[in-house]
Amino acid sequence: MPSDLKTSLVARPHDAAKPIVIIGWAPLFILTSAVVSLRSQFPAWVFMWLLAVAIFSGLKWVTWWRARTIVPHKAWRSAAYLLAWPGMEADSFLNARCMPPKPSLAQWLYAVIETSFGALLIWGLARLVPGDWGLLQGWVGMMGLIFLLHFGGFQLLAFFWQSVGVVAKPIMDAPLLSLSLSEFWGRRWNLGFRQLAHELIFRPLYRRIGVGAAGLLVFVASGLIHDLVISLPAHGGYGLPTGYFVLQGIGVSVERSLVGERLGLRGGWPGWVFMAAFTAGPAFWLFHPPFVTRVMVPFLHVIRAL
Repeated sequence: MPSDLKTSLVARPHDAAKPIVIIGWAPLFILTSAVVSLRSQFPAWVFMWLLAVAIFSGLKWVTWWRARTIVPHKAWRSAAYLLAWPGMEADSFLNARCMPPKPSLAQWLYAVIETSFGALLIWGLARLVPGDWGLLQGWVGMMGLIFLLHFGGFQLLAFFWQSVGVVAKPIMDAPLLSLSLSEFWGRRWNLGFRQLAHELIFRPLYRRIGVGAAGLLVFVASGLIHDLVISLPAHGGYGLPTGYFVLQGIGVSVERSLVGERLGLRGGWPGWVFMAAFTAGPAFWLFHPPFVTRVMVPFLHVIRAL
């Protein structure tokens, strides 16, 4: 055994590592439990946002806690990562040696357009939908929020950090251009969660249980988190978001199978059609009617979108 490895084992025995693990994961469980315990004190839409922030903050802390001593960095980068960036790639964000390319003017303009489009959907188109069509109102407003935040605002924030020399890749990368279901979930949609799931679930497990099983567990974990944030505040639709993500995992397995290869599902227009059908077709499982009508519509009223 190399001497440096012996030294590390003596300096950090197994039991000594336990407090480190506990400190890393404790905020996630404490914050989430605190919010859930106060569930009855808030309107459904407030509870949804508080729960989402609690889970996000706890997971954010996990990624920072793992990277804080591995990547030498200044304190302001830690503060910026924890408080002013929605991504989960702590290693690259904290690393001052990594220099990203400067965003172009066209990229800035496109992000502004997407942000403006989201605002138009929320405060323009949503209120044009008849009041007795609450489900459609909620969906229009919800799509507006996704464009306003995930495609627009977060992209502008990424370009800001890139312009000052910090690696911050936008969490959305033109998902509609995906030519396969694997590309959609693995390379283009919500790259923050993808990075997190890869580090915490996929990479530790794929050698033990196989790539397919580890990938399916990532989808199951995503489904459970969405069920917690979507179904619990809505008091209904339990299991539907989890079912949606399990279906995505099955779709990826089909795509990678011999049948999927023969059908051309790994690229080209067949892959795009398969991707679009699997992601958009069962979307009502993910954002089910109880969530849209009991959480999103009241929220849209509060922000004067309806």
